[in-house]
Amino acid sequence: MFETLNKFFKFCDKENRRKFYGSILVGIINSFFMALRIAAVSVMLTGVINATVEKEPFQLNSIWISLGILAVSTIGAIITKKITAMWQCEGGYRTCANKRIEIAEHLRYLPMGYFNENSLGEITSVTTNTMEAVGDVATRAVMMVLQGLLDSILIIIMIMFYEWKVGLVALAGFALFEFVNLFMRVAVKKVSAEKIVDDAAEIGKVLEFIQGIAEVKSYNLAGQRQSELNKVINKRKKTLIKMEMRCIPVSNIQSLVAKLTGVAIMMVSISSYLNGTMVLANCVVMLVCAFLLFNLLEAGGNYSALLRVIDLGVSKANAILNLPTMDIEGSDFKPENCNIEAKDLDFAYDKKKIIDGISLNIPEKTTTAIVGPSGGGKTTFCHLLARFWDVDKGSVSLGGKNVKDYSMDSLMQNYSFVFQSVYLFHDTIANNIRFGQPDAPMEKVIEAAKKACCHDFISALPEGYDTVIGEAGASLSGGERQRISIARAIMKDSPVIILDEATANVDPENERDLIEAISALTKEKTVIMIAHRLKTVRHADQIVVIDKGRIAEQGKHEELVANGGIYAKFIEARKEAVSWKL
Repeated sequence: MFETLNKFFKFCDKENRRKFYGSILVGIINSFFMALRIAAVSVMLTGVINATVEKEPFQLNSIWISLGILAVSTIGAIITKKITAMWQCEGGYRTCANKRIEIAEHLRYLPMGYFNENSLGEITSVTTNTMEAVGDVATRAVMMVLQGLLDSILIIIMIMFYEWKVGLVALAGFALFEFVNLFMRVAVKKVSAEKIVDDAAEIGKVLEFIQGIAEVKSYNLAGQRQSELNKVINKRKKTLIKMEMRCIPVSNIQSLVAKLTGVAIMMVSISSYLNGTMVLANCVVMLVCAFLLFNLLEAGGNYSALLRVIDLGVSKANAILNLPTMDIEGSDFKPENCNIEAKDLDFAYDKKKIIDGISLNIPEKTTTAIVGPSGGGKTTFCHLLARFWDVDKGSVSLGGKNVKDYSMDSLMQNYSFVFQSVYLFHDTIANNIRFGQPDAPMEKVIEAAKKACCHDFISALPEGYDTVIGEAGASLSGGERQRISIARAIMKDSPVIILDEATANVDPENERDLIEAISALTKEKTVIMIAHRLKTVRHADQIVVIDKGRIAEQGKHEELVANGGIYAKFIEARKEAVSWKL
């Protein structure tokens, strides 16, 4: 238990760790105030018993002393309880909020291969379900378990102060209770790990089902996919039930031990009174303590099983935070020029070689078109130029400096991207456009939108630039999303533009506007484009044909057509495709 709590406290940042430590200290004071109830009861009972049994005159000051102690106990307990609860709630929830941000920042600097190897559901689960559970459970479990522990220990000390023999019985019962509680934590250890896995599987399957709903419907697979989703949901349900069923028997034994401890205290106290070794007032106080003790033990013990959830949640988050990032400790450079040079690049993904010895010079303010068969390595090569991955061998330089010498943020300031698959956020159109410059005024947003040829259709929307678009831009057409993406890149105004199949999936009626938008974006820029359409590559300053991870051909359009190689066949195939008529 203490190992788990220590692990959680280390997981907290410095400020929130202080809140938890402070809450423990205030919790000790709270336990002291709670224990004062026993002193108040003792004073009152002594006065009453002496007056009724011993026939002594009743001392009125007993009432006032008892009420005074009870008032101090109640007021002190309320104040300290509030402070403890607030600090632990703030510590728990703020820790998880900060860790979500820290994980997001850490993910920015992981190689892109991590996102290929790990499902979106697993990553999402850690930042949502897992952190939510840690936040909720930490505030309850830490508060209840520690407070129950502190209160129980202090009551046992108070019992020792009155009757040490009864105190030994209480201590033995407490030790037995903690021993049984250890079995509860062991019992849920394995199933807690299963719960974390099932949480990730459920989120992954739900995301897959929602994101692929169009394909599911078009192939009439709704029933099959629904069945798979239901299967994952039912498995998680069974795991949760199994977790509860593992806890219930041990929890019942725990409860029995707590109650038997109370019974034992009562029996020893009554026996001592009957034998004449304990006065009646102390005997009655011990009976009250017996009820207090087993209630406190049960309250803390029932929450202790949740410590395993904290343990696993912290381990899951740390597993991501401990992943080695790319070396991002470079310096903030502003390159003198935007010449890009790749030297002898090698790169393998999952033991499969994708890039094999590519060398290429891209002078600034020129356009380089990357073409070639699907799966040849075009996109991976462009990602290496922008350092989405680190190369296995060779080097990439921007402005004469190795990209590894740049800090990641200063390097990314030099690149803008327009991908084939555009992602827009569930936010206003204006905020999606100003994504790279959150504080940009509306005038700049509109200027960028006009250059990207999307001002007219945005103005026609009900709320104009304040229209909130659906997640991933689902409420817009493909061409509209592309143009907003281009407006976003225009706003960033980076000197290097990478276009990855930017016009591949655009309707013919949108293509003219899109090409005009790309022309506005790429003016006076260093442009690297992956393209399949002849009109987008024939005027490039150089065309690079990549096949099987190597540069198969390189030159201008006319030269490559005359060579009769892969590019010439590519052009011929495109001409034949265009000539088809219905």
